[in-house]
Amino acid sequence: MTHHSKFNIGWLSTLGLNLGMAAGIGLLCGGLARADDALDGELEIRSAYAVPSHGVVVLSAHVLYPQNDRISAALKDGVTLSFDLEVIVSRHRRLWTDVEAVDLTRRWELSYHVVSDRYLLRDVAGNVQESFPSLAAALTRVGQVEEWPIAVDSQLRNDEEWQIRLRAGVRRGNMPDALRALMFWSDGWHRTSDWYSWTLVR
Repeated sequence: MTHHSKFNIGWLSTLGLNLGMAAGIGLLCGGLARADDALDGELEIRSAYAVPSHGVVVLSAHVLYPQNDRISAALKDGVTLSFDLEVIVSRHRRLWTDVEAVDLTRRWELSYHVVSDRYLLRDVAGNVQESFPSLAAALTRVGQVEEWPIAVDSQLRNDEEWQIRLRAGVRRGNMPDALRALMFWSDGWHRTSDWYSWTLVR
């Protein structure tokens, strides 16, 4: 047992890490390696609807994302989180496969800025960034989707019935190089919600 401990300390030393930093990274890795525990909490689409507006179908939704101390600690140690919202609009055909008119994913990235002590949320597609004083505030914002354009109205014929499905996901994004070298086994840090489905009403 003693020999094993010395081997680990020596290996970490070759990475240029002092013992205090090594201990901290060891604790963080232990927490992040438990993927299910790290993302514990509610992940659910509470409500969603889509309506035509000036020739475009826009979608609004309320999503609850998991929040706990492990997520906050990971962000403060330099890990980013990615939040995906996937929407599929399709038409059912009785004797053939369904027709998909829309398959879109909207993505946000959440990180922590040490100097300002703020949580930064970036809309990847629009490259728009907002900052928040707490993790709770950032998660509330990413969970409120308002009038997201998902289709041109002419794509979805009025004489056909269109089904909309929505699913939310959260996963680990980028991380510091020192953590990446130690955490190659934690790629499963990922959760998705159940599909939320409804029929488009015009």
